[in-house]
Amino acid sequence: MRPTRSFAALLCLAVLCGCGTARTGGTTATASPPTGAPTTGAPTSTTSSPPASPQEPAPTGTAEIEVDRSGGVAAVVTGVRYATHPNFDRVVVDLKGKMPGYTVTWVDELVEDGSGKPIDVEGGAYLQVIITPADAHTAKGKPTWTGGPIFQADLGNVSSVVKTGDFEGRVGVGIALDRRAGYEVTEQHRPNRLVIDVAH
Repeated sequence: MRPTRSFAALLCLAVLCGCGTARTGGTTATASPPTGAPTTGAPTSTTSSPPASPQEPAPTGTAEIEVDRSGGVAAVVTGVRYATHPNFDRVVVDLKGKMPGYTVTWVDELVEDGSGKPIDVEGGAYLQVIITPADAHTAKGKPTWTGGPIFQADLGNVSSVVKTGDFEGRVGVGIALDRRAGYEVTEQHRPNRLVIDVAH
């Protein structure tokens, strides 16, 4: 009886050894994300307006200005623009070429450059801007600053902008004001332009 029991025990052990699970050669499964996991995607873009810049203060200087750049190639005045701002009016002289020299002075009246003839334009005060070396015409004589000579502005203080001359390398820009006030001149580039701000 013992040999029979021993044989049965050996047979059972062999069956148990053959019932194991093989792990070799298996593939790695990718688990699904758990329910409620965040989804990765392109971020949502939002457009917001830039913060408002504080109002620029009114200019206060009244001294005459002179910048000398004589001897260079004449710049070309291509136009003059003007607009009002909360504390001042702005006159912009658009230029082509290198930044020229200029003078800004208070005058009793605006006159034609060359002839000296008074220009009939009303105002309580006058600023005369002379830009040199500069032209307001092409080499063939075609005007590059068209219109005028008097441009009605009717701004907070600037009442008119006047083309006072385009003569022998000098371009004159007159600014008729309701009243004398502080002003400042700024050079801006790319493209070049001369900016005159006058307080209200």
